[in-house]
Amino acid sequence: MRRTSAGVLAALGLVGGGVGYLLDHLLTVSGRATFTPSVFLPVLLVLLAVAVLGVAWPVRRSVRTGIRIDPFRALRAATLARASSLLGALLAGVGAGLLVFLLARPIDPPVGSTVALVSLIASSLVLVAAALVAEQFCTLPKDPDDPEPRERTPEPGGGH
Repeated sequence: MRRTSAGVLAALGLVGGGVGYLLDHLLTVSGRATFTPSVFLPVLLVLLAVAVLGVAWPVRRSVRTGIRIDPFRALRAATLARASSLLGALLAGVGAGLLVFLLARPIDPPVGSTVALVSLIASSLVLVAAALVAEQFCTLPKDPDDPEPRERTPEPGGGH
């Protein structure tokens, strides 16, 4: 399993930014109030970041001490870390898109909405960072029982 690339995270952030901006624009055009996320969402994202690190920590400990761990446990922890980093990047983009729309309006934005969006972006970035660290924790060393990849040897008789 390859690690999550910065390009994928940046692309998801841009897509999320577009979705957030478009959502607020459509709400405003239809005469409704702009979207403000719940105050509990950043708290949940930070708790998710702690949980992701907590799930990946035993894998890291087993790698450092040399104790064998179930590879499926490591795979589940790595998958959770990857999903969390993608979610964090997407939510950071959505929060940024909402904030850009809010700040681009001709009226002064409410302080509560601005603080909620900034905390959403910050907690999403904390989730991305924690998930990338957890993904690093889940990198297992090569199993000594696995055969080394052999170089191709030419077939006898010069055949292709």
